[in-house]
Amino acid sequence: MKSLPRTALAAVALLISLPTTASEQWPTRPIRLVVPFAAGGSVDVTARVLAKGLAPRLGQAVVVENRTGAAGFIGTQNVVNSPADGYSIVMASAGIISVAPYLYKDMPFDPTKDLAPITPVVDGVNVLVVRPKSPATTVGAFIDMAKAEPGKLNFGSSGVGASDYMATQLFMAMTDTRMTNISYRGGGPAMVDLLAGNVDFMLSAVAPAVSQIKAGQLRALGVTSSERLEVLPDVPTIAEAGVPGYDSVAWYGLFAPAGTPAAIIDRINRETAEVLKDPGVRKQLVDSGLLPHISSPQEFAAYIAADSKKWGDVVKANDIKVE
Repeated sequence: MKSLPRTALAAVALLISLPTTASEQWPTRPIRLVVPFAAGGSVDVTARVLAKGLAPRLGQAVVVENRTGAAGFIGTQNVVNSPADGYSIVMASAGIISVAPYLYKDMPFDPTKDLAPITPVVDGVNVLVVRPKSPATTVGAFIDMAKAEPGKLNFGSSGVGASDYMATQLFMAMTDTRMTNISYRGGGPAMVDLLAGNVDFMLSAVAPAVSQIKAGQLRALGVTSSERLEVLPDVPTIAEAGVPGYDSVAWYGLFAPAGTPAAIIDRINRETAEVLKDPGVRKQLVDSGLLPHISSPQEFAAYIAADSKKWGDVVKANDIKVE
């Protein structure tokens, strides 16, 4: 068998040295980061902080696009239907990925089959708040109040399946209490009614509650995370305040359409981790009650599986249905 001429060998060597797939060249154009919720909320704020940090690391603009509606399904579905090339990703929440499959009989997509986990970004924490005149000064006293008159205490929430609603359901399940839900269009209107005295308590997102707590307009009894928050250092966790094992965080994370090359997913994962390690970024998130969450795609997938089982059990045990 004749050997190849030197010129042919050189050509083969050149071809071998060139990128063989689009994922090796990625990204060559701007990346679209879809937020399936309205601008100004915690998911949107997180996405914009992340996009700003990712752009210089990826060498391309990361454009945040709000596609709202249907409890986050519209924006997420848009990414599910996009090409699996790394140029369309979504900042999805635990509510869509872990909780919704147990609440809706007919979802427009299957989170486990149609989306590829890239990385968690933050854990959103809630805080149990009451008005200053409430007799409840501790989590234990609050539980005693709830048990004394089952169903009498009412709470404001962003609706069935929302993080504040699910955190309250878990609280009731673990304390053997029963309280009445009042659903609102979002946490903001619920907070207004709490301050006005129209509801008794909330498990509010931390960011909108902090200023009210520090101004003395609300009393914080406990936070839903497993550790105390830097922004509310004097507020105990609900677990340490009388409900051992209680832990409820509403994580937000990045997902790509199923079939996106592993090399692209790993690149986004690595760069996101570096952004979250930046002290300025971390402070901006922590001050809003958001805890940076770093892990590999594989660890994230395992975390989602455990989280889904946890909330699925809560939904089934409490016979929660979408109203």
